[in-house]
Amino acid sequence: MDTELKVFFYGGVGKVTGANFLLESKSTKILIDCGLTQGNKEDQELNPKSFSYNPSEIDFLFVTHAHIDHIGRIGKLVKDGFKGTIYSIDATKDLAVFMLADALKVMSYGNKEPLYGADDVEKALSLWKTFSYHENITAGEFSVFAKDAGHILGSAIYEFTHKGSGKKIAFTGDLGNTPSPLIRDTENVSDVDYLVMESVYGDRNHENREQRKDSLRDVIKKVTARGGVLIVPVFSLEKTQALLYELDNFVESGEISSVPVFLDSPLGIKLTSVYGNYGKYFNAGVQKEIKSADEIFNFPKLEMTLSMDDSNDIRKTNPPMIIISSSGMSEGGRVNMHEKNFLSDKRNAILFIGYQVSGSLGRMIKEGSKSIVIDKKRVKVNAEVISIDGYSSHKDSDGLLDFVANCGEKLKKVFVVMGEPKSSFFLAQKIKDNLDVESVVPEAGKEYSL
Repeated sequence: MDTELKVFFYGGVGKVTGANFLLESKSTKILIDCGLTQGNKEDQELNPKSFSYNPSEIDFLFVTHAHIDHIGRIGKLVKDGFKGTIYSIDATKDLAVFMLADALKVMSYGNKEPLYGADDVEKALSLWKTFSYHENITAGEFSVFAKDAGHILGSAIYEFTHKGSGKKIAFTGDLGNTPSPLIRDTENVSDVDYLVMESVYGDRNHENREQRKDSLRDVIKKVTARGGVLIVPVFSLEKTQALLYELDNFVESGEISSVPVFLDSPLGIKLTSVYGNYGKYFNAGVQKEIKSADEIFNFPKLEMTLSMDDSNDIRKTNPPMIIISSSGMSEGGRVNMHEKNFLSDKRNAILFIGYQVSGSLGRMIKEGSKSIVIDKKRVKVNAEVISIDGYSSHKDSDGLLDFVANCGEKLKKVFVVMGEPKSSFFLAQKIKDNLDVESVVPEAGKEYSL
């Protein structure tokens, strides 16, 4: 009996974004994630291209979490013939409803042909089933078990056990920088033969957790004391909710003065409402706060601006103030308007608390560009540029190494993906040197036998 297993890496190789992996046995083909590639123009031009496999032959798609670089090409997969079953944790599907609708809206801007239409998204959602953490389900020749990745609400690590050979391979998705302000810690994976893991911060470490809170509080106090505007480009999913939670605690404890705070992200507002439905996935401390009737995403002077008119009116507010707006990498979205309005004033500041992919406007600002172009208009960057990496929702280099160290003695090989090349190769070498486990950075499209 042929029990050879194969894994292919069609996205998320040599890049942080665009996760798309294929696990194949004799009679079962399973995709793990199907995301958009984000970054510079060259990266984005990969998205309309045909898949390197036949979507109609794929039996299952398992979605690790709802970030667009993990789900953004699902509509195209369906459009190109996928008719199988999509699986995820329940919260991931609820978040994906809004994320995919927003992606469609973004694709409607400009002159390019959208990757897929609303009917493709509707069909994808009709194929989508959910299951729970720690529940075993069957997918063809495999049994599948989900653990909490601790990255964002509903994020999962999937363990696939091949029924014929007993071989077990785990796909981490993105691994959380635990402990998180909001959600539960990353669960360990043990008794696996193979591991496919992310490496976004494979070559560097974050500041410690307490330091990130102190840094955030100090930034807010400094900028508001000088009468400035603090712009925080955020990802609508997870970063927005974590930041609101921290601000709620600061305001309630009196650690910062109460100033106007604008959540200027329609998608962020909608996703925050989904978070409100899934308190069961929050960490114990947050669950305790909720039971004490604390509204963890609401505090005095917080204004949620759904309409464009309300967004435009923000600049009429006298500073100091804080503007939380998407997109998280300053690639489109309402944050660009605020950057045009406020980056030229040295009293103001822009704060990055999330990863800025190579080629993005956010990366350019973060790395010190003194002028940028937004909507064909040149904008001087006189505002203070600040970064706090401790709010990353990804494990750092030491955290990733610890995760591998806890995988058990059966572990034969680690495939290091979802990172810029220097991060991935650094982590692969670190795993070899410290743990004596074979570790490779796979090539795109190459077949790897397990």
